[in-house]
Amino acid sequence: MATQIIGSTVKRREDPRLITGNGTYTDNMTLPRMAYLTILRSPHAHARIKKIDASKARAMPGVLAVYTGNDLKNGGVNPIPVGWVLPDIKIGPHYPLALDTARYTGDGIAAVVAIDRFTAQDALDLIDVDYEPLPVVVNAEKATQPGAPQLHPEAANNIAFYWKIGGGDVERALAEADGVIKQRLINQRLIPNAIEPRAALADYQPATGQLTLYNTNQNPHIIRLLLALVLGQPEHKLRIASPDVGGGFGSKIYLYADEVIACFASKQLGRPVKWTEERTENYKATIHGRDHVSDVQIAYKKDGTITGLKVKTYANQGAYLSVFAPLVPTFLYGPMLQGPYTIPNVFVEVYGTNTNTTPVDAYRGAGRPEATYLLERMVDLVALELKMDPADVRRKNIIPPFLNGVYQTCMAYAYDSGDYAGNLERALTNAGYVELRKQQAEARKQGKVVGIGISTYTEITGAAPAQVAASLGAAAALVESALVRVFPLGKVQVMTGSHAHGQGHETTFAQIVADQLGLEVEDVEVVHGDTDRIPYGAGTYGSRSQAVGGAAIYVATQRVIEKGKKLAAHMLEAAEADLVFEDGKYSVKGVPSKAVKFTDVALEAYWPRKVPADVELGLEATAVFNPSNFTFPDGTHVAMVEVDPDTGKVTITKYVCVDDVGKVINPMIVEGQIHGGIVQGVGQALWEGAVYDDNGQLLSGSMMDYALPIASYFPKFETSRNETPSPVNPLGAKGAGEAGTVASTAAVANAVMDALKPFGVKHIDMPLTSEKVWRAMNGKL
Repeated sequence: MATQIIGSTVKRREDPRLITGNGTYTDNMTLPRMAYLTILRSPHAHARIKKIDASKARAMPGVLAVYTGNDLKNGGVNPIPVGWVLPDIKIGPHYPLALDTARYTGDGIAAVVAIDRFTAQDALDLIDVDYEPLPVVVNAEKATQPGAPQLHPEAANNIAFYWKIGGGDVERALAEADGVIKQRLINQRLIPNAIEPRAALADYQPATGQLTLYNTNQNPHIIRLLLALVLGQPEHKLRIASPDVGGGFGSKIYLYADEVIACFASKQLGRPVKWTEERTENYKATIHGRDHVSDVQIAYKKDGTITGLKVKTYANQGAYLSVFAPLVPTFLYGPMLQGPYTIPNVFVEVYGTNTNTTPVDAYRGAGRPEATYLLERMVDLVALELKMDPADVRRKNIIPPFLNGVYQTCMAYAYDSGDYAGNLERALTNAGYVELRKQQAEARKQGKVVGIGISTYTEITGAAPAQVAASLGAAAALVESALVRVFPLGKVQVMTGSHAHGQGHETTFAQIVADQLGLEVEDVEVVHGDTDRIPYGAGTYGSRSQAVGGAAIYVATQRVIEKGKKLAAHMLEAAEADLVFEDGKYSVKGVPSKAVKFTDVALEAYWPRKVPADVELGLEATAVFNPSNFTFPDGTHVAMVEVDPDTGKVTITKYVCVDDVGKVINPMIVEGQIHGGIVQGVGQALWEGAVYDDNGQLLSGSMMDYALPIASYFPKFETSRNETPSPVNPLGAKGAGEAGTVASTAAVANAVMDALKPFGVKHIDMPLTSEKVWRAMNGKL
């Protein structure tokens, strides 16, 4: 029996080229006659553009063109579309360059194309813009109040959408409860910090009408669709090629204004045009994440049973609705507020509001970290009020195992599989929870400030099925396609619509195929990221790559095996029905010695000697995978912290987690995903936060002012898995890329609040910085 490759640790095949500096990123690329694009951005958060004088910039030697918003509009450029359309949504048009009003600090006003990057940058200083500053609003709730500045005439009171969902009777639950806790919770705004800034290189060929855009993105086919709509460029004359991508975390899903401008300029000038983002631009012009203000009521009984949850959330959408922004605080957030619990009555209403800030969209976790943080903080407040152990409140309300069926929530979604109680108990056991509580009590006697936090979670991943997504507002089919092609000598090429930006697809996808065909992983090449080479796919985000993209590859591989069986039957002079395929060989049932290798079948497919003329030759197959449901990873994380009483500094001393991400293809890669997710989630809990002043200026506009976590801040993570395969796809996979982020924010926040309990502190909003914690301990908040 050959070694099973699925479930085995295989070193990432991508890493040698990436860690030795031999990767190819968009900014590494150079084309003949390439010009450079820079963008003049508004210094005002809200201002009327009275006049733009670009005459000096146009006259500067080396400048090829200067464009304004009206130049693009008159040239046929349309507003950037919103790709998730809710009922009665109000969309203020987002042109790539502002026409008459700047709506946030960083809004594009004019663009310069020059023969080199330095000339293009210098020419920006020669553009004279006459601004009339207007009143500013940056807070999601204040934007809806009477007298607030209005950003778009289409959205009265700055409300782009109002959305609600509920199950049960929450008002009755609140009325009949033994107790109700009310709490305002703020989930602060975050700034994505992928190691590679965004970049675009547009290359238009006037002779053929072909436009190629090389750029840093997570979903080439979606970018092609959106760009075709904005430019009016036929899709068959539009190629999106995304080479190596240095991280994304959701921030590279969208079609951005900068990319549109580069394409427009290339078409106008008939030469390649490159734009590369500076880090300060990244902070202002690349999407932000989170930014919720929520008023929460939770109803409970004296024994700790939670009977109801009512939530009103103001979700800051920024100055314009980004491509998938309306999805995040609605279907990725609201229905997940039941979480892993048997809460029978839940209601949430969401106001998506426009403000004079950078647009907000999906950022690692996208809605699920917001839901989990809200729910887990409220569960801890119930425990505090009842003087119960937080673990016991969770035990009281946890959903029982449902390994062979689904669990229907009161919030529309049906969870696919899970052992939530098992996750909780295993995590508590692995952490030595009972002993930790004893250590905490002893530490407090010694004057130490120590806390323990728990976070139980479930999240929604594997974005699809297509019909359901379309009914919820998706403007594109959320399916994945794959083509598996076997060459005559038995090597395999896999073309997938999923696109990697750090996940290790070139390894895990190769493992799926090698495992099924009985080949070595090295015999399988994975191709992705180029719309001219790969079949349609919705891309990589929402932890969907294995559950949807990997499943498509699995199905296509099975079809290759079935086609090979027809060829093998002739080679073995046996009936097709009598053949079995195992360990890379076709053999006759009961006669294992009568067999033919898969590699020999591959050669026969291209050099037929025994196969008759009526059998189709070649050996490849395609598949489009459209799952029947979403997938729902789950787990429990436990954190222990110590707070310095003199400075308020929080140190994480222990971190233990148990995650169920379904069937695991490569344990090492999953482990890396969990580690990275934990760090990103803890970053929000303790350090990160985008801050605007009342004038809409981004005060945290660089790494000097926006604190990011570093490795030395963390202990060794103690991870383990509790696999319950998902019935939604043939791999049994759920999704691992965001689990750590979903769980860790609440776990660490709860641990800090537990540490501060002796000081009478019930809640502090994130980030829990040293200063904020010190002030809370000293009654100065």
